[in-house]
Amino acid sequence: MGFVGKESAREDTPISFPDWHSALEATSAPPETRDAHRREIIAFLRFCRQRRAPATIGLVRQYLGEVPRRCESDARTALRWFFQAARATASGLPVPKPVANAGTGSAQHRATHHAAPPPPAAKDLGGADWERDLIVALRRKGFLWRTEQTYRRWATQFAAGLRPRSPYSANGDDVAAFLTKIAVEQRAGAATQKQALNALVFLLQEALHRDVGQLDFERARARRRMPTVLSREECGRLFAQMSGTSRLMAELMYGAGLRLMELLRLRIHHVDFARDQLKVYAGKGDRDRITMLPQALQARLMAHVERLRTLHAGDRAAKLAGVWLPEGLARKYQRAGEQWEWQWLFPSRELSLDPSSGLKRRHHVLDGTFQNAIRLAARTAGINKRVTPHVLRHSFATHLLEAGSDIRTVQELLGHTSVETTQIYTHVMTRPGLGVRSPLDAAAPIRPPTADS
Repeated sequence: MGFVGKESAREDTPISFPDWHSALEATSAPPETRDAHRREIIAFLRFCRQRRAPATIGLVRQYLGEVPRRCESDARTALRWFFQAARATASGLPVPKPVANAGTGSAQHRATHHAAPPPPAAKDLGGADWERDLIVALRRKGFLWRTEQTYRRWATQFAAGLRPRSPYSANGDDVAAFLTKIAVEQRAGAATQKQALNALVFLLQEALHRDVGQLDFERARARRRMPTVLSREECGRLFAQMSGTSRLMAELMYGAGLRLMELLRLRIHHVDFARDQLKVYAGKGDRDRITMLPQALQARLMAHVERLRTLHAGDRAAKLAGVWLPEGLARKYQRAGEQWEWQWLFPSRELSLDPSSGLKRRHHVLDGTFQNAIRLAARTAGINKRVTPHVLRHSFATHLLEAGSDIRTVQELLGHTSVETTQIYTHVMTRPGLGVRSPLDAAAPIRPPTADS
């Protein structure tokens, strides 16, 4: 495509240019040229976010393939400036002036392609040969969309570090060198390094059919962190700053000890009001479990479920596609996504496009939406702790142990495979150990210091 001259061969190299807007405004180009470039760059960066991928020349190629033909020239011109200006800034060179012929496409077509959704998975088959092989292997194994995007990001970073060699020539030593680099130079944590290890082993063995062998690399040091826990009083203050569905979600997450995605992926039939139970399917490690349904929430949850019947009836009247189902279920029960019992317990207000199929359907509440609601409530409540949704799960476990619950019971409710994982909460209890008191608390009353002392 001759996108940026000699640099075009590095199509998978991520480009970071956070100050592009200021750089564009500082140029001497006419206002209409800067406006046209700004529109095209924002549209491309939105495309990158939807794909959950960094800006690369390879991604530009895919993006231009989705742009209407009448707008392609405008997008190409603006993105060529974006990449050239990014490299100039990184090298300390002057930022080039935007080309004045951008923005010639019709406003109607620009509005159309700016709102264009990401391509469905059937059309997103990757760029380079190795990426196409990886995508085929991932989909053959039935990996979730998020997992596919994560593995592709690690594979892209690995391929960029191998240049000019191809991933087809990679071996276990290359993987070990990459894993050592992210642990030593980038200070990645043990969990991040393990994720990269899984992604690259899958790339080489499952997609490229290369033997990795025994890997010898510097392992990231596992850090034992104390979980952040709210007191019962702080939980009450947090909930008091929330309302409606977001408060119901927060209280259910705390009251049942759910992980964030376990909460968001609850469906109507996962709630058993008769037995005071919540059924969690495909939790962490693809494990199922049963946890408690707080009695204090039952009346509000029932009213919430009844309100969802109206939403479901409207979706069916509009002939929307059914809600997303795991691939095996979707193949076996093709109309199950339209049935009441499979609907999300916490559906999104807005419709969205399924990235794997391109169908317009109703998804569950997005994780970022709920996370922002928790953070805002914590700030408003004046809680001087870093509060995330997962803090509610930590608080659930700690408060149960403080109330005298058996640690094995708490382990089962949380879905931990090992009791050692649950034991971390014994270190943040109000009365850790066997009710041991501080020697200062056990001593005779100490007189407060006077002005003369």
